[in-house]
Amino acid sequence: MIPELLQSQKSYFKTEETKNVAFRKKSLKQLKAELVNQDSKIIEALAKDFNKPAFETVLTETSVVLSELDHMIKNLEKWSKPKWVLPSLINFPSTDILYSEPYGQTLIIAPWNYPYQLAMAPLIAAIAAGNTAILKPSELTPHTSALLKQIISNVFKPEHVTVVEGGVDVSTTLLKQRWDYIFFTGSVNVGKIVAKAAAENLTPVTLELGGKNPCIIDQTANIKLTAKRIVWGKFLNAGQTCIAPDYILIHDSVKASFYKAIKIEIENAYSKNPENSKDFCRIVNTKNFKRLTKMLENENCIIGGEVNEKSLYISPTVIDEPNRDSEVMKDEIFGPILPVISFKDKTKIETIITSYNKPLSLYIFTTKTNDAKKLIEKFSFGGGCINDTVVHFANHRLPFGGVGNSGIGAYHGKLSFDTFSHKKPVVKKANWLDISLRYAPYNGKLKKIKRFLKWL
Repeated sequence: MIPELLQSQKSYFKTEETKNVAFRKKSLKQLKAELVNQDSKIIEALAKDFNKPAFETVLTETSVVLSELDHMIKNLEKWSKPKWVLPSLINFPSTDILYSEPYGQTLIIAPWNYPYQLAMAPLIAAIAAGNTAILKPSELTPHTSALLKQIISNVFKPEHVTVVEGGVDVSTTLLKQRWDYIFFTGSVNVGKIVAKAAAENLTPVTLELGGKNPCIIDQTANIKLTAKRIVWGKFLNAGQTCIAPDYILIHDSVKASFYKAIKIEIENAYSKNPENSKDFCRIVNTKNFKRLTKMLENENCIIGGEVNEKSLYISPTVIDEPNRDSEVMKDEIFGPILPVISFKDKTKIETIITSYNKPLSLYIFTTKTNDAKKLIEKFSFGGGCINDTVVHFANHRLPFGGVGNSGIGAYHGKLSFDTFSHKKPVVKKANWLDISLRYAPYNGKLKKIKRFLKWL
C-alpha cells in the first residue's frame, strides 16, 4: 500500500492546504495537545522497550519534543514570510525576495536509541515547513512505534501525515519510492544505503549518523567533575547515544586519579550494583547485546564488565588501555563500555583521532583555554563541548549534525524549519529603467562591461 499512500499524499499536497501557515500552526497545536495527553503512555512505552527511566525520558525525549513544538509554533509565521534581501547593483533597479516553500512529500526514518524524540523532532519541522510526511519508526522499539502510529492517526489525516511500521523490507520499499526529501537518523552503513537510494532520484537528504567520539582529558582537568560529567554523558541511555563519548584519551599523570573518581561517580549514579538501579537502561535487543559483549572479550575491565543476557544488562564498564586493533576500538561502541587510552605526548592524540573518520562529537576537559581552542580548530567534527559532554545538543540555536562519515546536514530550531524548506530566490525588476549594456550586439561593449564589473 506504500505507493498508493504516497500518491494520496502527492494529491493532497497539490490542494495547497499544507502551504497555509494558519493550517500548519493549527496542526502543530493539535499535535502538542495530543502529546501532552499521551505523556504517561510515552514514558511507559520507552520503559517497556528498554527499561528507560522516566527521568531520562522526560529529559531527553518528551521535553525536547515539546520545546521544539513550542519554538515552531511561536516563530512559524515569522519564518514563513518572504524575506527581502539586499539587491545587487547589477540588477538595478530591482527588489530581491527569498521565499520558503515546502519540498513536498518527505520521508523520515527514525532510529531506536531515542525512538520518540528522534522521530518527532524532524516530523514537527516537516509539518511546520508545509510538507506531507511518512514516518518510519524503528521496529526495534515496538511499543514506542505503535504509540507513535496511534498518536499521529489521532491528529492527522493519512494523506497529510502517517506512520508506516515494519522492518527492513518496509524500509526498502519506502526507499524505492520517489521522495522530495529524506531525513534519516541511524548508522553509517544504513545511511549509505539511504544516500544511494536517494541519489537515484536526486532527492536531497539529511543524514544524522555517528562515529567514534573522542574525549580528551589533560593534566589540568578537574578530575572529580570531569568523571561526574563523563559518567552522565556516557552511561545515559546505557551508552546508546550517538553523541556519547566513545573513548577517552587521558594524560598519563592523571589516569589513576580518574579511575578512582569515575568508580565513585558510577556508584553515586547507579549504586554498587547498577543491575538493580532503576536509573540504568538496558540494551535494546539480543543482537546488540551480543555485539557489545564481544567487545569485552580479553579486555582489562577495571570497572564493571558484568553482563546478564536474560535481562540484556551490561554494567557501566571501563576498559584500561585496549589494543588499537581490538573490537572495542574498531567502530562506534554504542553501549555502556568506555575504553581509556593514556598519552604523554600530545602527538598521540592526533594520531589516534585522525585514524578514524570524522566523529559526530568531540569533548575536551582542560583548564587551558588556548589548548582547548587549538584542539577545537585542529580536528573536524560535528559538534562538541569543552568541560562537559552531550549538552551541546540542548541548545536549539546551535545546529546539530555531523560532517563526513558522521552525517550530512543539520537541524534544530529554525534550522529544522530551513532543512525542510526550499529557499526560492526571486528578483523583481522595475520597468522604469533598462540599461542596454547587457544586450547583444556586444560590439564595442567589452571595455565598458569590464569597467562596470570592476566598479561593482
